[in-house]
Amino acid sequence: MIISRPVCRVGLYIALTTSALTLANAQTSAEGTARPVSGTVRTDTLWSQSLGIQKAVRIYLPPSYASNFAKRYPVLFYLHGLGGDEKNWTASGKLDAAMDSLIALGTPEAIVVMPDGDDGWWTTANMFADVPACRADTTRKELAATYCVPWLHYDDYVARDLVSYIDGKYRTLLARNSRGIAGLSMGGYGAVTIALAYPDVFAAAASHSGVMSPRYLGPKPFAAPPTYAADSIGLRTAAGGLWRTQRVAFGVDTMGWIARDPAHIASRAKTLQKGPLPALRIDCGVSDTYIEQNRDFHATLTALGVSHEYAEWPGAHDWKYWRAHVPESLVFLLAHVQSGTGSR
Repeated sequence: MIISRPVCRVGLYIALTTSALTLANAQTSAEGTARPVSGTVRTDTLWSQSLGIQKAVRIYLPPSYASNFAKRYPVLFYLHGLGGDEKNWTASGKLDAAMDSLIALGTPEAIVVMPDGDDGWWTTANMFADVPACRADTTRKELAATYCVPWLHYDDYVARDLVSYIDGKYRTLLARNSRGIAGLSMGGYGAVTIALAYPDVFAAAASHSGVMSPRYLGPKPFAAPPTYAADSIGLRTAAGGLWRTQRVAFGVDTMGWIARDPAHIASRAKTLQKGPLPALRIDCGVSDTYIEQNRDFHATLTALGVSHEYAEWPGAHDWKYWRAHVPESLVFLLAHVQSGTGSR
């Protein structure tokens, strides 16, 4: 196990996350009554100009939302992984139960937004959408009407369309300092890159098991100096089983991949951003397929002087790991976003 973060916060993470998991798994209280007051989960549909289509989004509203009409809330955005959809974080990740448990322990309330990003890598694709071919694909699980989008601008969808929709419909705190974003695997890549590309929109980002160094080839296990793909053959090798979707999102040339590489985006943000960069947190299981990529990204951020928290835990690339560690990203984001009451 490796933990790289400010020592003063370790106790807070351990206490809150351990207690949250215990409470989330408890079915009844000592008196045999139901679990503590829970938030509600609903599904909305919104038009995305960036995608040119209607998209579903699942939204967690905290326990006090329905009764405290004077209160406004910070917003956390949680992105799914490859092959996922807006339902993953609640159906498989039990994020709503973890959030309920943290609130019962005294952490601030927040709205949590879980969008559907198809297999678009939460970025602007390097290729035009081939809608006819997408609609002709009979192997896909999701309906063509919601999956086959005309415009592949998934980062703009989150940072512009979705933020605007949520701020317009719900009682949110309308400030960058009241928004955080997180995700797993493809969503971990998306959370970090979107936050760094839109530092005016998000104050913090967290990644669980993210694809954080897509061009990384070796060494394995990680050691400096790293080797990165330098041509299309290397890109295909680095992508492995992800090539089918990454070639559309990142392209087939190194320029397209470098432009969408988290390390490049972090370096650019550090150079160009005049205000503070988003707070970053990265974690990965030591048996995860992408552990070497996470170690490489951690080393790159350290070399760049970009402040961040990094942790490795026992576990693989699966929901057992993500369910166990989602309370940590929630605590991290809630510690870096502002809460309170107020008006527009």
